[in-house]
Amino acid sequence: MRVIAGKFRSRPLRSLRGLDLRPTADRLRETLFNVLSAGNPAVFEDTAWLDLCAGTGAVGIEALSRGAAKVYFVESSTAAATLIRQNLHSLDVADGFEVVKEDVTCALPKLEARNVTANFIFLDPPYRMEKIYVEALQLLSQSTLLAPDAVLIVEHDKRFDPGDGPAPLQRYRKLEQGDAVVSFYRRAR
Repeated sequence: MRVIAGKFRSRPLRSLRGLDLRPTADRLRETLFNVLSAGNPAVFEDTAWLDLCAGTGAVGIEALSRGAAKVYFVESSTAAATLIRQNLHSLDVADGFEVVKEDVTCALPKLEARNVTANFIFLDPPYRMEKIYVEALQLLSQSTLLAPDAVLIVEHDKRFDPGDGPAPLQRYRKLEQGDAVVSFYRRAR
């Protein structure tokens, strides 16, 4: 696993064996960022990200590499939160991030209470935890965490569809790669 582009391009990232980690594959991460940038890599500069159920932190680190100003890595596993810090340290990243070691459904209201707003939110719980998808999407649909033009990206198994909503969120694109699917949501206009 490696960083795809930006200032940390080609730098390796670590994962842990034996944990319930399924890092977003390099190829899927590359496709995801290409879709989001639509040929304009500057779109990530000075943005804020929420990397929910962050695992290795690969998506949030990719965002930092491409110019994001702040990434909140939300991860409930102590081992995975430590791994995220180790990956950031190996890249000499000293600021522009916060590792929130907490369950996503508890972390979201706390971040909202701190007036955090994000331009991009990436949600990728373990595929079998379908309840987290439903709960997190419901919380985010009513949340002030999303900037007005925010994009919510949800990685999920192709055998599970988190749906087209909940309102006012609306899925506007869906990409499949192998067993993984990435659904893109934004507020309906």
